[in-house]
Amino acid sequence: MIKTKITIFFLIACLLINISCSSAPKNPQDIDVLRSQAEFWLKTANIDAGQGRFENALSQLTDAKKNAILADDISLIIRSCLSRGNVLYSMGRTDDAFAEWNRAITEAESYGDSELLSVSRIFLSRGNLLTGRTQAQTVLSDVTRESSNIKTNKLYIAFSWQVRGLANRALGNYPEAEKAFKNSLDIHEKEKNMENTSYDWYMIASVRSLAGNNPSALDALKASLAIDRRIENSWGLAATYRAMGDIHKKTGKQKEALAFYIRAREIFSAMGNDYEVTEINKRLEN
Repeated sequence: MIKTKITIFFLIACLLINISCSSAPKNPQDIDVLRSQAEFWLKTANIDAGQGRFENALSQLTDAKKNAILADDISLIIRSCLSRGNVLYSMGRTDDAFAEWNRAITEAESYGDSELLSVSRIFLSRGNLLTGRTQAQTVLSDVTRESSNIKTNKLYIAFSWQVRGLANRALGNYPEAEKAFKNSLDIHEKEKNMENTSYDWYMIASVRSLAGNNPSALDALKASLAIDRRIENSWGLAATYRAMGDIHKKTGKQKEALAFYIRAREIFSAMGNDYEVTEINKRLEN
């Protein structure tokens, strides 16, 4: 069975936050030094997080949030909180992550942007799902309801489909889960959002593997791998190679599994991610 790399979803969502800005059009007379710097930090933090440099990412996101507060830019505060929550979760600081997501909801409520409010609630629902704080059926119902408020931003719509895919997968509704991820995939392909396209294929592979369709799962992983190689997504490459190792191990192909694990470990090692290297070594020992 593929071990879902939850961290990928949180890092991919950081990118969605960065490119899915919901803010007022710029006026030529505006002074936006603070906002521009914050947007830059959001973008560079995502790059660092994608390479496993979580401390660097968190530092930049802290500065981004500070500038957003100084500029009193509510949209930017919300997006900074959502992104900080993702990185904090990836670092194992779950309570701090939930504090950021709840702050985003509070800000969105005061801001009066129904789309950002629903997106923030979906972020929180996803966290509740992945930590087991809320039952999958409740999350599915909540996200389906909130997604109806997302009308204009296609990437946010795709994000809601991803979370519905996760909820259906947790419920064992594999056909519905794959359909949800394919709906997300269609949007990301049209928008040429390669990071999320790769993630959609990765999750489709996970669903197929859980459903017992391992050959088809490998096909989906190959599609994910090709995209990650093209965009030089090191984290995605390593996670996909590991997933390939998991499937081959499950189907009794130990030699092939070993080769994929070694490749995954080599990439994680080059990234300086000792935790993931240790996880790979556990697989190699068993």
